[in-house]
Amino acid sequence: MVMIGTDSHKRTHTVVALDEVGRRLGTKTVRTNAEGHLVLVEWATQFADHDEHGVRFALEDCRHLTRRLESDLLAAGQRVLRVPTRLMAGARRSSREPGKSDPIDAEAVALAALRHPDLPVAELDGPAREVKLLSDHRHDLVVQRSRIAQQVRWHLHELDPDLMIPSRGLRRQKVVRELLVELGRFDGVVARLARRHLLRCQELTTQINDLERELRELVRQLAPSLLQIPGCGVLSAAVIVGETAGVHRFRDKDAYARFTGTAPVPVCRIQRRQGTAQPRRQPVGQLRPAHDRGDPGPRRRARPALPGQAVGPRQGPRGRTETVAPAPFRCRLRGSSRRPARSPAARLVASSTRGLT
Repeated sequence: MVMIGTDSHKRTHTVVALDEVGRRLGTKTVRTNAEGHLVLVEWATQFADHDEHGVRFALEDCRHLTRRLESDLLAAGQRVLRVPTRLMAGARRSSREPGKSDPIDAEAVALAALRHPDLPVAELDGPAREVKLLSDHRHDLVVQRSRIAQQVRWHLHELDPDLMIPSRGLRRQKVVRELLVELGRFDGVVARLARRHLLRCQELTTQINDLERELRELVRQLAPSLLQIPGCGVLSAAVIVGETAGVHRFRDKDAYARFTGTAPVPVCRIQRRQGTAQPRRQPVGQLRPAHDRGDPGPRRRARPALPGQAVGPRQGPRGRTETVAPAPFRCRLRGSSRRPARSPAARLVASSTRGLT
């Protein structure tokens, strides 16, 4: 098998071909347009008869640079692997050539792909990418509206301190129209700027609402089960679908939990990190349904009986029954590896990852 690793930039792709034992067979640099990708495919055909396994391309998983190359290689019938960026450090340390250059980085990608045969296989973008693009664009618009709303509040405070604006009122069209009428009483640069900001805020609100309706239709088609989970709305479901990008690419629910940052952390690691919070991917890491937020308090849980021991609740140091807080929603979303999945979220992930072991 010949593994071709790539080091991608905005203008060029540098590739290095390695055999199954890591010997360098060739190096080439091509442009990042369609003509350069065609030259790369033609150059790779010389290694097709090297052995019965053929040629594979290994791309570093930075899709803002490799997305077009990946789609062109897949359209040409090539097999493409995605190499996580965290695997590059170990491959560079074991490199026989010192220093850092584009061929060295491309060779590190190929070596990492040879050492990890179970890397995810690249595939063409599906509807999940459309959901992610729309969700990210809506988030950018919301950030712009929040910044403009802050400027509008300061301008209105300068014009009339008694003019009260409801909390989150600038996202409502009725409130914006009423403020535009009130600004008719004022003249000057501040009033003119405030009027322009209000019109821009009104335009952004219309675009945000249109994107939310479009996302609702897409999520209902792609993941209707997510919308049935209490506390998981259209926007949270859209982020989950966009970040997951196809649950079939994870071998089991534990791999998906590690991807979202909700996998259990060993006690030794917690002690070593001195209680630092584990990074989680939004919104899976912090999503909690309404019935969890309104839980009146901890639930009682009976201690499992040991051999030769009577069944009964655990007794504390003062003879009181120990109470245990309910498991957070993110644990039920990824599914439990010690007991059957019972919650709707756990059943969703379990059913999506069934057969991927």
